[in-house]
Amino acid sequence: MCGIAGIFNEPSPAAAAAAIGQMNEAQRHRGPDEQGVWQEARGVLGHCRLAVVDLIGGHQPMSNADESVVLVFNGEIYNFPALRRELAADGVIFRNAGDTEVILHLYEKYGREAIGRLHGMFALAIYDRRREKVLLARDRLGQKPLLYRLDGKRLCFASEFAALKKISGCRWRLNYPAVDQFLALQYIPAPATVYLEVHKLLPGCWLEFDLNSGRTVLNRYWQPDYRHKLDISFEDAAVEVRRRLTEAVRKRLMADVPFGAFLSGGLDSAIVCSLMAELCDRPVSVFTVGFENTRYDERMLAARTARALEAKTNRRLSCRTRVVQPEDFELLRRLVRHYGEPFADASMLPTGLLCRFAAEELTVALSGDGADEIFAGYERYLAMKYLAAADRWPGGRALCRLAAGWTPGEVRSFRERLRRLLAAGALPELRRYPALLIHGGEAVRRALYQGRLAAVEAGGAEEYLAGLLRQATAVDPVEQCLECDLHGYLPNDILVKVDIASMAASLEVRSPFLDHELVEFAAALPLRFKQCGRSRKHILKAAFADLLPADLRNRRKRGFGVPVGEWFRGNWRMKLQEALLEGRLVSGGMMCREGIAALLETHCSGRGDWSYLLWSLLCLELFLEEEV
Repeated sequence: MCGIAGIFNEPSPAAAAAAIGQMNEAQRHRGPDEQGVWQEARGVLGHCRLAVVDLIGGHQPMSNADESVVLVFNGEIYNFPALRRELAADGVIFRNAGDTEVILHLYEKYGREAIGRLHGMFALAIYDRRREKVLLARDRLGQKPLLYRLDGKRLCFASEFAALKKISGCRWRLNYPAVDQFLALQYIPAPATVYLEVHKLLPGCWLEFDLNSGRTVLNRYWQPDYRHKLDISFEDAAVEVRRRLTEAVRKRLMADVPFGAFLSGGLDSAIVCSLMAELCDRPVSVFTVGFENTRYDERMLAARTARALEAKTNRRLSCRTRVVQPEDFELLRRLVRHYGEPFADASMLPTGLLCRFAAEELTVALSGDGADEIFAGYERYLAMKYLAAADRWPGGRALCRLAAGWTPGEVRSFRERLRRLLAAGALPELRRYPALLIHGGEAVRRALYQGRLAAVEAGGAEEYLAGLLRQATAVDPVEQCLECDLHGYLPNDILVKVDIASMAASLEVRSPFLDHELVEFAAALPLRFKQCGRSRKHILKAAFADLLPADLRNRRKRGFGVPVGEWFRGNWRMKLQEALLEGRLVSGGMMCREGIAALLETHCSGRGDWSYLLWSLLCLELFLEEEV
């Protein structure tokens, strides 16, 4: 994996050349093996490389024979051997053995249409010197990041915010509507960022920039279609799911460096590990981290899973386990610095520690990310199904309206989850799913706001999610939620968390469930294949029934969580109060000190649970401290 950067139409070529070196250095953790720079009067390109395939060749930036096309690329193209054979049949002579040169020659042949022929995870930039255009592109699901800013006719881009910050002469204005969305969702939805001048290229899109006019063209080249369902039996569909996922794992074993996998106590990572064990001719190294808090510790579950998989596959798993301390406050500070904008998925802490642990032995790790979004694994999808059924019950809506007035309880308690579910049922259909996803409550958040944040129009996060639902191709309301998460929660939260946490440790993480052909197939399956009664990921369990023991298939899903609420009442209490009451949120006039103090008192006394909102406020405060 790598970091890419570029500056075009910089008035001072010397300034651009100096900046690109600093940008490479700021992203060195993404590619510690080598750095490269290419430059001319119109622009400069930078690259830092984590060598995974073609360790000797593959130096970037890479150009074609006459240097009319120059490329920087971050990611892996899993179908590059087939593309290479196709191009070789046309007479293309290759100088290297990796995937980067394949992209270069594919662009020579197909232009922008080459992007749609790439299967993998990637973010790339191509400078076409003859056409005087720069093409930026990102993979279909958004596994690899790409940030860009346009200042008049100047284009700058990078993999991470820290690199963009090395460019001189730039304004960095806070995007207050994005801050409001962050506090509601715990992430900032693309294409927005925390800065008005910086944007994220959306997944499945390319952007072309004209160096002469400064104009851009943005195009979406991929989107799965949930409307058209396959005429296929459940049994045949299960066989096909297994075949496609097996092939997805096989393709992601392509590496010239040590590789392994993450193993939790859950279904998705177990499937990936079982397929790796079947496909590899050596023991597969799997990595698990555990916590001293037994409520969140999955070491015993992971060990049981590993033993069961060994028995089923007759292959050995080499298990690595370590107890970690995610409540290390300095770890949170370091991660906030890496993310570069407010981000508050608390599982970034154990994810960061897991990646650091695995990177001691591996360069590549496979994960189970994405299965919940494509095979209906989250509990909230069942909740939406039940709410749709409740609409047909006499008095169902009245019960929901009554529950909406209950006093909020502990965030993770059954009572609170039931209250949130029934309260959502009292809302119009388009507002239900956003109500399940948004934490903290609009009125509670806005009571804290002051200054420019208070001037932000209310309902931004809800409207963003409602917009995704309106744009969904799915007809079924539950499948609309899956599609909403595929374009919202997955690329903006899960994949951002994994990319930044893994790249901070110079580790490449590959996700077989995010193979776009598997995603397209899953989208074309009837919802009843994925949801059957109370069973979630039903077809996935059926497809691997012979490999997975019954207790694992039926085990309740456990997120990769941490006890934030307990920390705020215990070890982190003083740090939290100091950060929120004496920090920049208050001193800068963004938040009301009295309101935050009341929120802290309610939570720390145990009279309420505001752990989600307090965690988001803490991450925002630590981000603002980095801005100084």
